[in-house]
Amino acid sequence: MGFFGKGGPAADPAAAEGGDNKDNEENEKSDGEPLSRQMSESSTVYATDQEEDDEFASKLQLGPQTTLKEQLEKDKDDESLRRWKEQLLGNVDVNNVTEVLEPEVKIISLSIVSPGREDIVLPIPENGNPKGLWFTLKEGSQYRLKFTFVVSNNIVSGFKYTNTVWKTGVKVDSAKEMLGTFSPQAEPYTHEMPEETTPSGLFARGQYSAKSKFVDDDNKAYLEINYTFDIKKDWA
Repeated sequence: MGFFGKGGPAADPAAAEGGDNKDNEENEKSDGEPLSRQMSESSTVYATDQEEDDEFASKLQLGPQTTLKEQLEKDKDDESLRRWKEQLLGNVDVNNVTEVLEPEVKIISLSIVSPGREDIVLPIPENGNPKGLWFTLKEGSQYRLKFTFVVSNNIVSGFKYTNTVWKTGVKVDSAKEMLGTFSPQAEPYTHEMPEETTPSGLFARGQYSAKSKFVDDDNKAYLEINYTFDIKKDWA
């Protein structure tokens, strides 16, 4: 998931008109009985997922955080655990690990990849708020978000990317992608999101505002970006 989930904002006014006709037909058949407007399936699923996440977060009690060195020393006589740690840590130099509790994740680059085009490299501002329009997408085009990051100090668990999009003040999309657990290493990690298609049509074009975050399972934010972007008939 990148800037839009699979649903995205409504692309064609015909869909909205069809919905109104259906409501009128149901109203005519109701014989005066009150009708309640139901949320769309995608909205219902998102609301349910959000409620479950909030409930889970309130009940979750994480164990005490330990340094990477302490994790390496713990249960070192357990062969299965030792092999699992070796697989997780990969090329980490165990003789040169720090005793810092908090992991650090630095996002090095963000880019938009679209078939047949050069990658759009997005500048990452220090304060997380790009000035003006950050980028432009062509309606109906395929794209994916690609980023590289470096992990240092300690293992980062439950690293994930979240993104929320608004148009004219109304939330039109919300997405969350679990990236995984990563050990500290000098070489950067590279991750590409699943390919998506930008919405198209008169009502899809225009300017959007959005917020993207990279957080871990402690809800620590390593990067938060508030930005605006356009969807137009063609690339900028």
